[in-house]
Amino acid sequence: MIQIIGAVISLVGSMFIFLGALGVVRMPDVYNRMQAGTKATTLGSMLTLIGIGIVLPGWLGKLLLLVVFIIITNPISSHALARAAHHAGIKLTEKSVRDNLKEDYPKEDDNG
Repeated sequence: MIQIIGAVISLVGSMFIFLGALGVVRMPDVYNRMQAGTKATTLGSMLTLIGIGIVLPGWLGKLLLLVVFIIITNPISSHALARAAHHAGIKLTEKSVRDNLKEDYPKEDDNG
């Protein structure tokens, strides 16, 4: 019974990873792609690793350490990539309502 529960949790995690990959392909601009990829892969990776840990209890400690590492690093790397894309001047899609950072970080050629 425990093996079935672990397999189902891993399957749900795999579905989140697939949906994240689909979001990366379908989203219109780099910022939406990063959000879809980061949120879905973070949750999908966590569920997949926890499911494997349930099936193989001897690995649970190491897998939980990996889950903590993923929780810490995925949002940080996504934020760094989004900030670099914004500073590089990559525009939002036309459907976006507003750019909140546009006034906070003016272009260098605007200042002088």
